[in-house]
Amino acid sequence: MLDFEKQISGEIIIEIVNLPTATTVEAAIIKKRLFDNIHLSKKKIIVDMSKCDFIDEIFLGALVVSLKRSREIGGDIKVVIDPLVAKKTTNITGFLKVFKNYSSVEDALNSFRS
Repeated sequence: MLDFEKQISGEIIIEIVNLPTATTVEAAIIKKRLFDNIHLSKKKIIVDMSKCDFIDEIFLGALVVSLKRSREIGGDIKVVIDPLVAKKTTNITGFLKVFKNYSSVEDALNSFRS
């Protein structure tokens, strides 16, 4: 299994993070992947971090910068994250205030479609 995978569902890009920990090392990778999608005018992006047990502040920062860039073109990035991981992350950064969080890719997909 690759550390990162991309799936496409109609006009929605799903970037899957297949790692137990998402840290500084992976932050540059996800930022590049997201910026590449945004550069191609992909406005609906889901980052699936449901396999992550730990996400550090640098990785989250890459997501925030990418969200800002996406919104500049009228886009949005939604994240799929385990609720327990989201709670731990919120205690550090206020992550849930910045992103729309979902517990499954299907829920995130449906939110773009409704």
